[in-house]
Amino acid sequence: MKHAVRRVTRVGYQRVAKPLLFKLHPDGVHHRLVRTAKIVQKSPIIKELPRLWSHSSRALEQDVLGIHFSNPVGVSAGFDKNIDMPSVLRNVGFGFMVGGSVTARACDGNPRPWFYRLPRTKALVVHAGLPNQGVEYIAQRLAHWPKRLFADFPLSVSVAKTNTKDNVSDKAAIKDYCTSLALLEQRGVCQMYEINISCPNTYGGEPFTTPDRLEELLHQVDKLGLTRPVFVKMPIDKPWNEFRMLLEVVARHNVRGVSIGNLLKDRKQVTLRDDLPDVVKGNLSGMPTQKTSTKLIRQTYNAYGDRFVIIGIGGIFTAADAYEKIKAGSTLVALITGMIFEGPQLVGDINNGLEKLLKADGYTSISQAIGVDAITKNSV
Repeated sequence: MKHAVRRVTRVGYQRVAKPLLFKLHPDGVHHRLVRTAKIVQKSPIIKELPRLWSHSSRALEQDVLGIHFSNPVGVSAGFDKNIDMPSVLRNVGFGFMVGGSVTARACDGNPRPWFYRLPRTKALVVHAGLPNQGVEYIAQRLAHWPKRLFADFPLSVSVAKTNTKDNVSDKAAIKDYCTSLALLEQRGVCQMYEINISCPNTYGGEPFTTPDRLEELLHQVDKLGLTRPVFVKMPIDKPWNEFRMLLEVVARHNVRGVSIGNLLKDRKQVTLRDDLPDVVKGNLSGMPTQKTSTKLIRQTYNAYGDRFVIIGIGGIFTAADAYEKIKAGSTLVALITGMIFEGPQLVGDINNGLEKLLKADGYTSISQAIGVDAITKNSV
């Protein structure tokens, strides 16, 4: 039955829902989606309907850093900025979520518009600027969710520095990060943390994507004595030698994993199939990030092996896309743009497809496929 539901949804989304939604501004679509999800979660009957899109399999389950994941496909930071809809995202079929990014103080983000679609390129231009209600408010909301919700649906909270002019100095920014992380640790409301050092749409840019400054940030984070796994959200616009210098810093600290990676900033790196006016601010998600992120995943796995758990992000639209990142070295993968372009059934489609790809390659567990292509490709 689920196969039929996903097939009908896929066709309906492409032929009916998507053409209508893509006539509306993406800022408004995202706002209405969050509002609708919050309403759906309050209905005991309706909130279960998204389960019809999901796909489960023992072959997709794995224990990572002492945490159980029902499948390797998550939603990445930037979609549920205030962590309003974890119940819906779980029921859709995601195996985990990264909420936020959250900051020490509430922030309105950048002036709108935040998003701009590139339909033929299968990309979004993102210029949101970390809008969120602040870590205190969000942590209070998380405390009211039943703990069983996250028992097989781990929550990672992405933490960034508040996007304000008075938070540009390294000292102020580090204090901002540490304030949020310390509060989350105290409240015990999530299973993992992600330190977002690579959001490009903020005052002061990305100061902690240089080795010396990243060293100081992580040194201060180490002092917090965090007891849950820490990931670092990496930039993808740096050449391998500079990227590896950042990894060398990360490897010296209490960091268990890296998320590879964030938005693509240099529009000249890719061929765009849509017109993108210079007045449109922001950076690229989706298909333009695909090859770059996968290459960095492979290089990271080759260089560090299992020192880091890698979450692969960027340009995942099919099971084959997710599988390529897993075989390159990702233990987990995460997406946003793919679901926007393909529909909510995509998560179940990917998990169903992953199970078939594993079987075709003779694997009985997703863990067996991690990094199998990394060493065979001369990418470092």
